[in-house]
Amino acid sequence: MNTETKAGRRRLRKVATICKNYGQRVQFSVFECRVDEAKYEALRAQLVKVIDKETDSLRLYRLLPPREKYVEVFGLDHYVDFDEPLIL
Repeated sequence: MNTETKAGRRRLRKVATICKNYGQRVQFSVFECRVDEAKYEALRAQLVKVIDKETDSLRLYRLLPPREKYVEVFGLDHYVDFDEPLIL
């Protein structure tokens, strides 16, 4: 995301809000979203609508389950498994 302009920072905030609606933030500009095919397409469409294709860069990486096979974490792992019971 181009964050050098006010408009770029606004787009970045919109992208982050959309991503948080589908998953969780794992780093400042990195989100993990566990979605089915329909939700993936909806997420993708919303994100593509927000970005400026001339100045921004958006990357979506699809990881197949199980997560543990494809993701290595060093340090704190704040991952929340939304398939497990959540106690708030």
